[in-house]
Amino acid sequence: MSVVFRDDLRPPGALRGPDFLLRPITLDDVERDFAAVIASRDDLRLWEQSGWPADDFTVEDNRRDVADLVERHTAGRAFTYAVTDADDTDNVGCVYVFANDAGFLARAERTPLGDGAWDDLDALVYFWVRTDLRQTGLDARVLAALRPWFAREWSLSTVAIVAHESFSAQVELLSAAGMRPAFAIRESDKPGRFLAFR
Repeated sequence: MSVVFRDDLRPPGALRGPDFLLRPITLDDVERDFAAVIASRDDLRLWEQSGWPADDFTVEDNRRDVADLVERHTAGRAFTYAVTDADDTDNVGCVYVFANDAGFLARAERTPLGDGAWDDLDALVYFWVRTDLRQTGLDARVLAALRPWFAREWSLSTVAIVAHESFSAQVELLSAAGMRPAFAIRESDKPGRFLAFR
């Protein structure tokens, strides 16, 4: 696996929004995260472009997934933040932060859609919120908080937010925020394109 992120990068502990909290995911989140995943199954299949979560996805399956996310976060290979409600009692989504040379991205076909260079990207971010909370605008509030957070707390100036082209709700959200696709990303085992918005 390639070395990712700068050696001196120290991800911040948390971000508090107007009605949500972002903090590193932990094994204590397994059951609450499972509930959010199951409540958002159809969105997540679009978002991920896979069969995840499977129809028979269990809490124990999620425990293995979360354990892997915690290990990667601790090792500094990738960073995963649980999105919770303001009181940190319910999980309502996740934010994932990858370096531009993360293994799956290094293997993907990456096509510029403008003048930018892939190597200029400091990080790529994927995120989702519970399907039933999108209508409240939670996804827009999370997005609005993420962009300055990366510049201020992470010292990452060139961050792209990634959405699959078929996940129209997220593509429309990013476009409405004034972001435009800078790169198309094709993973060999997934249909269509992911779009990296700047």
